Amino acid sequence: MTADMQHDAPRALSGASGPAILISGLTKDYGAGRKALDRVDLEIHRGEIFALLGPNGAGKTTLISIVCGIVNASEGTVLAEGHDVRTQYREARRLIGLVPQELSTDAFETVMATVRFSRGLFGKPADASLIERILRDLSLWERRDSRIMTLSGGMKRRVMIAKALSHEPRILFLDEPTAGVDVELRRDMWAMVRKLRDGGVTIVLTTHYIQEAEEMADRVGVINQGRIILVEPKAELMRRLGKSQLLLQLDRKLDSLPDALAPWHVELSADGSELAYGYDVGADASGQAEASGVPGLLKQLDLMGFSVKHMQTRQSSLEDIFVSLVHGS
Repeated sequence: MTADMQHDAPRALSGASGPAILISGLTKDYGAGRKALDRVDLEIHRGEIFALLGPNGAGKTTLISIVCGIVNASEGTVLAEGHDVRTQYREARRLIGLVPQELSTDAFETVMATVRFSRGLFGKPADASLIERILRDLSLWERRDSRIMTLSGGMKRRVMIAKALSHEPRILFLDEPTAGVDVELRRDMWAMVRKLRDGGVTIVLTTHYIQEAEEMADRVGVINQGRIILVEPKAELMRRLGKSQLLLQLDRKLDSLPDALAPWHVELSADGSELAYGYDVGADASGQAEASGVPGLLKQLDLMGFSVKHMQTRQSSLEDIFVSLVHGS
């Protein structure tokens, strides 16, 4: 990666107001009672990294395809920096770059030709220095004259990213961009995403690698069965729904959980040697419900004649939270 990427990334317009993307009542109905999207309302802020998470078939790709003008909505509106993606298609589409899930490039074209052509499609004048910089940032410069059919899957994915960046979009969609790619590309891509965000570009990503969303995102949205079930800043989501788990290894095994431990709703490991207790850090730290919190549990074990050989805590990850939200929706 080069430091130039940060300075040459398109910056949000000075004095611009309103969200990067405003989605209102968005519905996609395929008939026969099948709705891919069901009255989705969503606002994505300018210059943020927004992670859209959801299981397969939840509606993520349909939503992105509508915003990018690939699929028509049944109902609702989408504004990209104030431009209606349906009635002001050209203006809206010029603002948007898309890296789709599927690799769809002209196999017989060279890397350089296909990236230049992509820029021209958006009415942008030729800019050899910009194209060179993008190809270098994606480690494609040495392969610029190679036909795409000769590239590996990871290199083809890099070409898709280069095409999406060629017209200098202010909104970039990454739909499962790291699926099936090597660790090096994944690392390079996230370095580039951070620099683009720092330069004012709005990033919307979907990913099956939830640890990536946990590391990268400013805000997280969860979609399931075509409906947005949650949108929150990542840090707030982790604070509000993240749980701590206390793992207690006992000095002797239990065949079953004693009734005296029922108030703590602990779980016993399969071999009977360890107790797992989920608790709210804030409640215990403030002294609330002390009788049923960690101090009370430890006191009860002592009264029962058990010693704790080892004790450790585990904090919920974004993946834990995601699974609980989807299964509970």
